[in-house]
Amino acid sequence: MLPRGGSSMPPPPNPAAYFPPPRITLPSGLDILRTYSGAFVFLEILFGTIVWILVAATRVPLPLLQGWVMFVAVTAWFLSIVFLCVFLFSYANRIAINWNQTDFLFHGATFVFYFGAFLLQAATTSLHHLPRNFNSTIQETLLSDHEYNISIAASIFAFATTVCYGCSTALALRRWKL
Repeated sequence: MLPRGGSSMPPPPNPAAYFPPPRITLPSGLDILRTYSGAFVFLEILFGTIVWILVAATRVPLPLLQGWVMFVAVTAWFLSIVFLCVFLFSYANRIAINWNQTDFLFHGATFVFYFGAFLLQAATTSLHHLPRNFNSTIQETLLSDHEYNISIAASIFAFATTVCYGCSTALALRRWKL
């Protein structure tokens, strides 16, 4: 029997007591740039910028392949800038999530997508000598020599960016498991 005026429901819990403090091992502010992880994120942004500028500088012969390369490059570039700004402006200390796990998931997923984009860019580059029109008597290649050189540079920088994302993933995994 419940006492008169009593309720069967317990009082609601204090919601602030159930949010764990943020788990983070990376420093905030400009100190993030003095770590290996911060340096790799900076290189990811720099090399990613070069990739999408080089891909955008060519006449896109295969929109399906290079469209995906551009999508991955621009999206990863934007998200890497956001990720770096979260630590530069100390928002990571205010947002209560496991930043080590988030860092690993972000860099791991981006590594996989960027590796695929690198392969597609390299495949586009390898089609340099493929004729544009099979039925034509004029031998016109898919990529001009200038675009071929730009595509080679884009492939090299896409590979460098992929390596940076892979290193960031390895560092994030080590921080997350410790």
